Formats: sequence, C-alpha cells, structure tokens
Amino acid sequence: MSVNLPAVSKCAVLTAFNEPLSVREYPMPAELGSGELLVAVELAGICGTDVHLQRGELNVPLPLVLGHETAGRVAAVGGDDPRDWLGNPLAVGDRVSFTVGRTCRHCRYCRVYRRPSRCLNRTAYGVNLTAARPPHLLGGYGEYHFLYADTAVFRLPDDLPSEAVVGAGCALVTAVHGFENLRMQWAESVVIQGSGPVGLAALALAKEAGARPLIVIGGPRERLERCLRFGADLVIDIEEVPDPAKRRQMVLDATGGLGADVVVECVGMPQAVAEGWELCRDGAKYLVLGHYGDAGTTALNPHVITRKELTILGAWGSEPQHWTVALEFLRTRRDRYPFDELITHRVGLGEVNEALDAVARWQTGKAVVCPNG
Repeated sequence: MSVNLPAVSKCAVLTAFNEPLSVREYPMPAELGSGELLVAVELAGICGTDVHLQRGELNVPLPLVLGHETAGRVAAVGGDDPRDWLGNPLAVGDRVSFTVGRTCRHCRYCRVYRRPSRCLNRTAYGVNLTAARPPHLLGGYGEYHFLYADTAVFRLPDDLPSEAVVGAGCALVTAVHGFENLRMQWAESVVIQGSGPVGLAALALAKEAGARPLIVIGGPRERLERCLRFGADLVIDIEEVPDPAKRRQMVLDATGGLGADVVVECVGMPQAVAEGWELCRDGAKYLVLGHYGDAGTTALNPHVITRKELTILGAWGSEPQHWTVALEFLRTRRDRYPFDELITHRVGLGEVNEALDAVARWQTGKAVVCPNG
C-alpha cells in the first residue's frame, strides 16, 4: 500500500432501514492481494434502488455502504500486472468504473443456464456486501472503494468523462441487458413508461434501434423535456393526463389504433405494469426494467396476456458484456445523448440524506455523491 494513502476512509453508511445514513470511518486495507484494487471515488450515483434499499425493500445485510454507480481513480493496485476486463493495463491514477455484480461461476445459473445475473451466490457492491467485516469499503458512498480481484473493471478512455458514465449509471447497462432480450425490429413503435434515468436509457437505446413513433409516459415536466431532447416523438405528462384510459387512447391514436409493438416499464411502481399491458398491440412485447426493488404487488388480469398473446420479459442487473456496449455507446454518442447533463445535484457525504430524499421525491435529474470534495 502507498504511504500517501490515509489510514481510514469516511463512508456514508446505512445502519438501519428507514433511518438516515450516518458518516463513519473504516480502516483502509493493510495490503492488497494480486488483482485487487483500491479506488479513490470521484462520483457515486444516487440510484432509485438506493432509495428502495434504505426503505428495506430488499433483504440486505447491515451496516451497508450504499452506492453501486461509481467512477474514480486507481489509488493502489495489488500484483505486478493489473489489467481491466478488456485486458488493458491498469496503473495508479487511471480513471475506472466497474460492474457491481460478482458471481460464483460454479452454480447451475452460471454454468448450465448461462444466466450469471441470476447466480445463486451473486453479491453486489453497494447492495448486499456488508461493511461489518473487512475490507469494509464495498460501496461508492465513501472516499475509497475496495475491489476484489474478480471484479470486471473498465479503464475509462480520455474522451469519456466520468459524469457521462455515472449520469447514465446502472440504468443504461440494465437497459442494454433488457434490450438484448427484446431483439427489436426497425421502425417498431415503442412506449416507455417512466421518464427517470431508466426511462431515458431505454429511450436512447430504442431511438438507436429505429423506434418510431417513440412515446414516453411520465413526469414531471422537466424530465419529459429531457426525453424530447433525447429523441422522443411524443411525451404524455401523467400530471396533465392523470386518467390511464386517456393515456391509452393517446397511445392508440399515435400507433394506428392498435397499440405499441414494444412497451418498456421503467417506473418501479407495480400499477404501471397493469396499465402497460393495455398499451400493447396484440402480439407485442412487454419488458419490465423498473422493478429491481420489491415495491409490492398489484392486481393483474392474466387474461390480457392470453387475449393479446403478449410476450412478457424481465431483466435483472447487468453483466460485463453489457458494460462494453454501454461504455462505447456513451463514448460515441455523447452529443446525441448527453447523459452527463442529467447530473443536477452534487453532494458531499454529510448531505447524502437530503439528496436521497430529493431522489425519492423525483426532485432531481441525477444526484451524485462526491466523497472527496
């Protein structure tokens, strides 16, 4: 370990559900094993999932350093030849981001079914790796972040700012995963339910896939204005059009009276799913992206699936191959889809609770924690 590193790292820690996070100090690792990294955090996104975690909507161990959308600079490396997931050499000072999920590579989901996102032993930084035991620093809401040797790390190119990576956050890589399963055709009509970060990510991918018309249902108005900038053909404000039947009629009018070829749920509210099925044409595909946290149940009529012959799809998290797509997407389409401009709030560790509350109330674009100032 470098003698220039501090002895402790300050972190914002979730110690009890439905309670404010508290700032604690944890000791830095005494030394690093081969392939392990220590990253000085530049930006850590505050995701809607963090709100769900604070509310206890996922069964995770406490205490927990939140933060699973992180970019920073390598502060220390273990071993003689550290490399990122694509084989690029890594050195102290390099800017990096990384996948949050770590899989066992041995269970049936990893080996037989080839769905590592459903690994029976999957762990995730900032989500279910407790800070109670060393190495403690396992989330982005801290000055330093420890990375195990099996982490898929990506060295960020000079022409891709950290703000774009964290502005897109886990929303983009999750959407890449989901759209991989959709297999969209050119000029299919698409409805996006939700205008937050996940909705914007899905919108950008649908636009690149040739969606037309491309419709977004959501709010508030500021978010819908961003959707128009990202290429939406029609936005439906849920505050201006609170009646789901009227929203459905607007979708029917925009899609030749049949409904959309593809509908993507990006809200995270259970009742959106029932509404979304009715926005689909017969034979359409419905993708659920927004329900990472367990927000509860809602009444659904299975007859709608049968009558419409719907295909219902889900996507959980992401894997390294989705990151390679997302990072290249961000690098080559920065002007078309300025995810960096989504960042509206930058806070220190001591202001995390106010920022989490603002995210929960949809009062931000993208809020980020800047633990090192």
